[in-house]
Amino acid sequence: MSGVIEPSPRRSGVQVLEVDRLRLVEAAGPRLSPEDRLAMDRVWEEAVRANPCLFDGPVVACARLDHEGPHDVVLGWVRTTYRHYALRRLPDASLWLPSLFVAVVQPSDDGCLLVGRMSSSTAAPGRWQLPGGSVEPPEGRDRLDAAALRRHAARELVEETGVDVAPDDLTLWVLTRGESGNVGVLFLAPCRPASLLRERFAAAVSSEWALGREPELDRIALVRSPAEVAGLGGPCVDYLEPVVRRYAGC
Repeated sequence: MSGVIEPSPRRSGVQVLEVDRLRLVEAAGPRLSPEDRLAMDRVWEEAVRANPCLFDGPVVACARLDHEGPHDVVLGWVRTTYRHYALRRLPDASLWLPSLFVAVVQPSDDGCLLVGRMSSSTAAPGRWQLPGGSVEPPEGRDRLDAAALRRHAARELVEETGVDVAPDDLTLWVLTRGESGNVGVLFLAPCRPASLLRERFAAAVSSEWALGREPELDRIALVRSPAEVAGLGGPCVDYLEPVVRRYAGC
């Protein structure tokens, strides 16, 4: 392999990487010292006290990215739990790994992209982002590959927005690497009427409340430019402005 892209703990700016083919390879996770593990547990427990909605479920972290060709990427992934991400809050910790997530770029027929605001029951209340979420490790003989990520992205889209799309209709678009090293696999969805997107979201929210659950997204917006991202009136994920800029051709 050549062109190694190491996921550094902290970066300046966000990278948007073109990708035509993505291959995923499981890797061994870091071995934490007893001191790091104790510190991780302490920070995690503090975070849970501040936000009881947090849970220590299984999750996939990104170990490394490698270029096999100009737009062919190999992604090394590691099984861990959400507790591991507490290490990023420790200035002296050096073994924590960035997260891996999927997101859907959902265009509307008027040239906008759908973005959503995280609700109060999530890990990032009030934050604007694309529909999507963290990746969970496969179970049994299942494989974690590009097809599995595509299915996961389609599931996140319908769960969060009510917009149903077949996984095969999602196109692998770009990878993002954020300021904390987090890696996103972004899929482009077919264009839908703006009115339909709003109707599906309203129906999904009503359904969640009827079941006694708070929806993951409490609002959506349709944005077409970085200026409109800046005008959302709240925090945004670091990749959002560069992705909107790229889609708009700014």
